[in-house]
Amino acid sequence: MKRALVMLAVLSFGVECLAESVRAKDVKRLDRAARVMHEIMNAPDQRIPDHILKHARCLAVVPHLMKGGFVFGGEEGKGVATCRTRAGWSAPTFFEMGGGSWGTQFGVEAVDLVMVVRGNEGMEKLLSSKFELGRDASAAVGPVGRHSSENVDLKMNALVLTYSHAKGAFVGMTFDGAVVRADDAAQRAMYGARGTTRRALLGEVSPPAGARPFLAAVRGAEARADGHGTRRHVRRSGRGLHETVAVR
Repeated sequence: MKRALVMLAVLSFGVECLAESVRAKDVKRLDRAARVMHEIMNAPDQRIPDHILKHARCLAVVPHLMKGGFVFGGEEGKGVATCRTRAGWSAPTFFEMGGGSWGTQFGVEAVDLVMVVRGNEGMEKLLSSKFELGRDASAAVGPVGRHSSENVDLKMNALVLTYSHAKGAFVGMTFDGAVVRADDAAQRAMYGARGTTRRALLGEVSPPAGARPFLAAVRGAEARADGHGTRRHVRRSGRGLHETVAVR
């Protein structure tokens, strides 16, 4: 009986250590995703346009995605996602991206990828445990530049707009056939059994402390987009200061 209790204690300790190790990797993934958001938004002529960000339903980031195929379980093929809720951006979820064929305008070894998921239909794809870009969810290379205006091009009807950067430069890529699936191991390690992808993205799970830098980067990008959408003019008259707001 004592031996069984000892073995149970040892196994429990091992599981806790493993979960802690996975959580540490999850936090690193979130930190890298935060860095990607900062770098992309700091490129004035190649950043995600303001109107695209302001109407994004969800944002998904894959730091350092390797060229030459996506390998499930490989660190380079893992990302994080967050969606809008009534209370703000949701607790991030973890996913893997792999398979499919992908093209580029010129060769690179690795890219940082941001996917802008649009509308409730796009969000439903992200809430599912698995979907394929180009088949289950239409995808297109998104326009770049803060002042880029949305047009009636067919790609603007895509559920997912992709933004890929390498060495600070935009390298428009297509990702048709790439499969996005939930990273269940990372999800359980961070949130426990009840913290499913659906519950997290719907705002039913509180964001962990380790997600603060990533969510702050997302909120900062949104605030910059909102700030660029208006400009204020202050004029002085005999009756005091008057402010008018013009929408760009």
